[in-house]
Order: sequence, then C-alpha cells, then structure tokens
Amino acid sequence: MSDPLNHTTGALIDPSGGTPLEQVLYEVKKTIVGQDALLERLLVALLARGHVLVEGVPGLAKTLAVKSLAQAVGGTFHRVQFTPDLVPADLTGTRVYNQRTGDFQVERGPVFTNLLLADEINRAPAKVQSALLEAMQERQVTIGRETHRLPDPFLVLATQNPVESEGTYPLPEAQVDRFMLKIVVGYPSAVEEHAIVQRALVPPAPPLPVLDLERLKRMQEQVGRVYVDPALVEYSVRLAGATREPGSVGLPELARYVTFGASPRASINLVLAARALAHVRGRDYVLPHDLLELAPDVLRHRIVVSYEALADGVAADTIVGAVIRSLPVPVLATAG
Repeated sequence: MSDPLNHTTGALIDPSGGTPLEQVLYEVKKTIVGQDALLERLLVALLARGHVLVEGVPGLAKTLAVKSLAQAVGGTFHRVQFTPDLVPADLTGTRVYNQRTGDFQVERGPVFTNLLLADEINRAPAKVQSALLEAMQERQVTIGRETHRLPDPFLVLATQNPVESEGTYPLPEAQVDRFMLKIVVGYPSAVEEHAIVQRALVPPAPPLPVLDLERLKRMQEQVGRVYVDPALVEYSVRLAGATREPGSVGLPELARYVTFGASPRASINLVLAARALAHVRGRDYVLPHDLLELAPDVLRHRIVVSYEALADGVAADTIVGAVIRSLPVPVLATAG
C-alpha cells in the first residue's frame, strides 16, 4: 500500500481512485504525521480481529491515531483512562434501579464500542483486568447475571508508559497473550516533528468516514481467504517453538535468559496477522517477508525473560532477533 504522505514536506497525497485502505490511511494522516508502523499495524489488527498493545512515552499521538482510525472506518470510539481506583463497572457498565418501573436496567459502559483505547492499562487492578480479558477473548461482558455481546468489529488498543512504574500493576500473562501485537512507538524524526508543529498551528479537518462497518466486515472476510503456504505455517510454528527452546536452533546460550517462551497463540497470530498485512499491501497471498516483519510485534510480549536476562540487559527483542536470524527463511514459488 502506498504512503499518502510526502515526508519531505509533510503534504498529503490524495489517493483518489486508490484502494479503500489507502483512502482510510489518507484520512487518518490528515491528523497524524509519521507513525507509519503503528497505523499499518492498527489496520492489520482491525482486519485480523486482533488487539494491540502499544508501549511509548506520552505525547506520541497514540490516542489521536485510534480516534482518527475509528472516524475513518465509520466506527465508534471510547477512551478509558485506567487508574488504581477503577472498578469493573466503570468499564463494562452496571445495573441501575429504575424507581419508576421498579426494575433494574443495564447501563452499558464504554467497552461497548468498536475501538476501545485502554490508556495506561497497567494502572488498573486485577478485577478490572479480568473484566477486560473477557471482553478481549470472548467479545462479551457479564453484567450481573446477564451476558452482553460487544459490537462487531471490536478492537482494544491498550497503551503502557515505560517511563513510570509507581502505581502500576503487572498485566497477567494470560491477558498479555491475548494481544495480537505489541508495538513499541518511538519519537518522530526531525522532519516529521516539524510537520507536526506546522499542523498544530492550523488544525486540520477531522477525518471523513470512507468506510462503513458492513464494508469493513466484508474486508475481514476477504482477509480470511488470503492464501498461506504450508511452509509458512511450519515456519511460524518453528519461530514460536524456538523461543521456548533456543538450543534447538543453535542458541543454547539464550536458554538461561528465557523463563517462558511464546505460547501457541504466537504462531496462530503470526499467520493471521500476516494474512491481514498481505491484504493491506494488495496481495491475496502471504510472503515470508510478511512473517519476518511482524514476528517481533507478535513475539516480544509473549516471552517472559529471566532475572538473569534483566541483570544482563537482555531484552525480549534481543531474543526474538536472534531466533529470527537462526532460522532459514522458506523460499516459495510465489516469491519469484
């Protein structure tokens, strides 16, 4: 998919006649400069019905990116600021007594939306995380004794601030594993930051809806028909397995740094995300490069490093990079 932004001038390039996804990206980039990887991964997660965990310092337009994407695809957007005093009802909703009728009525919470931004997700206690986990995995919430389905599509974008640790709670591993991707967002380049400041002087028009939810659902169905070669499925399984047993791929020195490797959800999500990425880039088949590009985002949050790794400064990304380099990449006939 072509990039509708000229990074030299910060000017938008109108993709008239382009694909619907190019038009979505064009609308989002009316308000967002840079963050190309984040925007593409958001589209991938949306098309693959996954969720995204974003780690980055404040001020990198994470909230604005999700809100702009929701506007461009014609969906609803809610933002919840997670705090230590948050309770599950603040997220899912609660039952309210109606004095006029004498009945209890359900007041739905902000989780009933298409795109939910869980800001600083690691600041909320375990009960809130449990409620969100049900929403992410089952796409439903339980209020009282009743279960309510969430809107379709439903995407959770959760953010973590790596700078602060006071007043935070480690996310349960079972919940972290439900995120299809974890994206690390860095600072913009000098050219991009200049364009950001220029746009701040004259605020741009909000994104226009160029899709509707029914069309988005049809695109999700199209992603399900993208071809994945069996060799790529085997490759994804070997990648995930190598994080559990680095010695099996000639990396015995890394074994002491890994407490737990990636679960089978890693290989599943790697293939599902690669199909969506292929669709975003206009193909009906997956290439090895799709898997290689997404592997760090799929694997990094699923590896639990040991205390020895923390002491030696060995991060999960280091382990993932070594595993990727150690495995031969499949060569497919379609790649030629």
